[in-house]
Amino acid sequence: MPPTGDPLARRYRRLLLAYPSAYRRERGEEILGLLLDSAPAGRTRPTLREAADLVRAGLRCRLGRPASRTVGVWAVLTALICGLFTGALAARVAWETSRPQPDRAEFTAVFTEAFPGHRLGEDVSSARALFVIYGQPLSRASLRDLLFGDGGEYQEGVAGGSATGPMPTSEAQTLATAQQRLRAAGWQVYEPTSEVLQTCADPRCDPASQPVETVLVARRGDTVLRATFDDPRSFGSYLGVALQRAAPPAVLPAAVLAGLAGGALAWLVFAWASRRTEGRRRAPLLLGVTLFFWWVPVALATSSLARHHLDEPHPSWHPLWEWLGQPTLSLFFLIGLASALVLLLTALTPRRDPRPLTVRLG
Repeated sequence: MPPTGDPLARRYRRLLLAYPSAYRRERGEEILGLLLDSAPAGRTRPTLREAADLVRAGLRCRLGRPASRTVGVWAVLTALICGLFTGALAARVAWETSRPQPDRAEFTAVFTEAFPGHRLGEDVSSARALFVIYGQPLSRASLRDLLFGDGGEYQEGVAGGSATGPMPTSEAQTLATAQQRLRAAGWQVYEPTSEVLQTCADPRCDPASQPVETVLVARRGDTVLRATFDDPRSFGSYLGVALQRAAPPAVLPAAVLAGLAGGALAWLVFAWASRRTEGRRRAPLLLGVTLFFWWVPVALATSSLARHHLDEPHPSWHPLWEWLGQPTLSLFFLIGLASALVLLLTALTPRRDPRPLTVRLG
């Protein structure tokens, strides 16, 4: 066996860390000796192919279940969803670095700047927290709403208000003036989008008679403006404006780093549990329940939000947890979490020897 200071042997040992510790104790020296005997003289580093093969084989060995062809897929799905959940949690924590949501004074100043000559109504609202549910900060009283169907109401707080009285200028002129004044004030103005609102279900209704909603979105610094032009006969006001903060810069790196760390940790835990529960029939069922209740909300939310983002500009994307269907479908998450905890408890339970010890007397 080569001395410990051999650089090639030292680097091979590092790669062998991909294998479980018990496997390394049993066969590590044998594998190392085979690798060193096969290496040409003078080599100081493993080849990329050798390194990739050792890591791949070691990670597969950690999963156990040598007869299974799908255990690697389940491990990846588990690590990916856990990484996403961890990243979403870190993103929410990083949101606390944001400035408070705009207050009434800031909103009034922006409205006056963008829409001169338009009268702002008295019902200007301001957010009581960065994130609110039904306009209120999250509290114990909100748990029922979060768990039983109203989790989608947990959103970023906004300062909002609407114009009152008759429209002093046409919608086209009001829109053009707002775009011009916002750009002059340093706002990045996005192309307005329009959508016909289907208020009549009868196919004989004239499409031209349906109200049209036009949305103007702009951003300056960490502040996002959203102005909505509606038919006052249907909505009571021809113009509604909302002001809120965009995601702070810390959100993306926090989500990425936490997601990678959470995914790696989840993979290691999965591998440990996979080896511990090999041969236990209820383990695959528990894993299936967990992944079903964790991945279904992701599929539903992602398809819906992707279409929404394509329909109109978003200077600040919806938070990561909304793409995971949370907290809208938080009950699904909790059912999956309960199933995962039962699976971990099963892995912690000592395995019974299926072959009882027999003792001969006499």
